[in-house]
Amino acid sequence: MGHRAGFNLIFYGFSLLLMFLGHCQGSNVGICYGRNADDLPTPNKVAQLVQLHNIKYLRIYDSNIQVLKAFANTGVELMIGIPNSDLLPFAQFQSNVDTWLRNSILPYYPAAKITYITVGAEVTESPHNVSALVVPAMNNVLTGLKKAGLHKKIKVSSTHSLGVLSRSFPPSAGAFSSDFAFFLKPLLEFLAENQSPFMINIYPYYAYRESPSNVSLDYALFESSSEVIDPNTGLLYTNMFDAQIDALYFALMALNFRTIRVMVTETGWPSKGSPKETAATPDNAQTYNTNLIRHVINNTGTPARPGEELDVYIFSLFNENRKPGLDSERNWGLFYPDQTSVYNLDFTGRSAVDMTSQANMTGSNGTDWCIASSKATDMDLQNALDWACSSGNVDCTAIQPSQPCFEPDTLVSHASYAFNSYFQQNGATDVACGFGGNGVKVSQDPSKSK
Repeated sequence: MGHRAGFNLIFYGFSLLLMFLGHCQGSNVGICYGRNADDLPTPNKVAQLVQLHNIKYLRIYDSNIQVLKAFANTGVELMIGIPNSDLLPFAQFQSNVDTWLRNSILPYYPAAKITYITVGAEVTESPHNVSALVVPAMNNVLTGLKKAGLHKKIKVSSTHSLGVLSRSFPPSAGAFSSDFAFFLKPLLEFLAENQSPFMINIYPYYAYRESPSNVSLDYALFESSSEVIDPNTGLLYTNMFDAQIDALYFALMALNFRTIRVMVTETGWPSKGSPKETAATPDNAQTYNTNLIRHVINNTGTPARPGEELDVYIFSLFNENRKPGLDSERNWGLFYPDQTSVYNLDFTGRSAVDMTSQANMTGSNGTDWCIASSKATDMDLQNALDWACSSGNVDCTAIQPSQPCFEPDTLVSHASYAFNSYFQQNGATDVACGFGGNGVKVSQDPSKSK
């Protein structure tokens, strides 16, 4: 299961993140919040960071109560997980599931906006053979949700690696491995019956790393100028992501499951790796994720399913220093643990902003200021102000009571002070006045305006 160091850029290079994610139309991009590290910010700080960037969809790998509490009343939609280690008790006894729901989920719902529960993760890759436990556990979770009247609001599924396919090229020949037939058939019947998505983790990076002579880097990065033709269908593929997704669609169709939608619960690209992992660079990670976002939010679909919505979760929010394996495993994050961005990424689907060159062009020449938007909500302004005065390293002493900039004592005034301080300290660039869409750059000194 996948997961950059190099550019210690202030995380506003991560410009105006996910503004579009609040809309109900079109495909959504979320982020995976893995916590296999010993140096991460507290869940409350992570919730601040996520809200600041208008990230609306988040996947976690358990049902940690501190995380659920931190994201209460934020509006962020949560995908929570039941780890493989809990599949046995959840499959064996309905009472175990009911107790879990009663103690760990229901007290925090709906303030914590849980929309999906993943039952097991990539079980076919697990060293312990837990595949047979997945569907019984899913059924018990569904039964528990029905008792609580939540089965239509919270969908139940399980995540898979591409290893569930025995064949993925050409895409039209996509087929599920017969080794997993005993487990996949009841799983697919459950998904179809309950309108739940088939959740897949897609990593073109691994395909390229393992077979660079057969897979071009450009094809893996959505940068290819040439096309790969599926000889059976005549469909043209310009990137590996689409080819892998379509292989899954064709595998589903081969078993007559035509109505199950696909959701990508992990994808991404590492920014750093061991010496032989030459493709794990900040530039490649930025390129892959930028192109992926553009591809998804445009509702491009795939050659076999043009225009079809496809929700995608990028792995991962942070670099995770406790993940085992090659160096790349610890470098899939968009942020370092100190909440600075690993590389610039524009979640609006436009081009990424190079903060270094931008800063050189604009400079801090004192002719621009950054103020709080009059259209921002109090909650958004407070979150942005809190961030600027903590993780943003702005000295907010001057806006404390009895200090020179405390008056006027309004949230807009205090936020404007903090926003402009951050803006001037970080090159007076457009991205340094982002604040999740709550900052506005002006050319008139606001302190002199009437």
